[in-house]
Amino acid sequence: MHPTRNLLNIFCLAIPLLMSTHPLHAATEITQNQTGNAGLARPQEDKERDAARKPAEMVAFAQIKPGQIVLDYMPGKGYFTRIFSAAVGTQGTVYAVVPQFLIEKFKGRPLPPSISLEPGYTNVHDVISNDVTLNIPVKADLIWTSQNYHDVHIMGGATGIAQLNKATFEALKPGGLYIVLDHAGATGQDDATMAKLHRIDRALVVKEVTAAGFVLDGESMALTNPADPHNVAIFDASIRGKTDQFILRFKKPSM
Repeated sequence: MHPTRNLLNIFCLAIPLLMSTHPLHAATEITQNQTGNAGLARPQEDKERDAARKPAEMVAFAQIKPGQIVLDYMPGKGYFTRIFSAAVGTQGTVYAVVPQFLIEKFKGRPLPPSISLEPGYTNVHDVISNDVTLNIPVKADLIWTSQNYHDVHIMGGATGIAQLNKATFEALKPGGLYIVLDHAGATGQDDATMAKLHRIDRALVVKEVTAAGFVLDGESMALTNPADPHNVAIFDASIRGKTDQFILRFKKPSM
């Protein structure tokens, strides 16, 4: 295990900020502190993506607070895992969850290095989920997935996505939040188009997630791009990194 750096300074700074009436300002302070002022390092690659991914707005929209339990589903290289680690502080926990089906799909290819091994990220824990459960030992306050919901659809179909949404519902505390951020597809697009373009119809996501028992609690327009024609693949040079993205916040009912 690598030596660790203490997140206490971030935690102390975050508490008064998050108790204020300006959540976006609070989130901005957290992400600025994370860039080095309080000792946590972020890769230069992550910093260069901040303008497009707007992490402060994402933390505010997700209503993340110090001490919470956050699950980052299919975290990739850990861009948001690092952000969430700073936001929840030393008394919080972040689970970076990789599904077994993804490991099997890319068998023989190494996964990105664990964020938990990076200095300072001692509140991050790695988990492998299966088709039935997200496999975390406690109930979460927030489950987040960004730019991956459509991939679950492509690889697992309607059955796979229903299993994910059910497992997410079960893994959350009553009143817990589920955030789905993804590349917007044309209204009513079929599965073949989804697989080709790696986009998904927002209305389909709402239909599927609410069918699992969630209620739609909010939507952020922070990553919208009206210039995106929705008919080209997200990897196309004309739109890559600039896609129109929806961000939906669902809530598990308290009772």
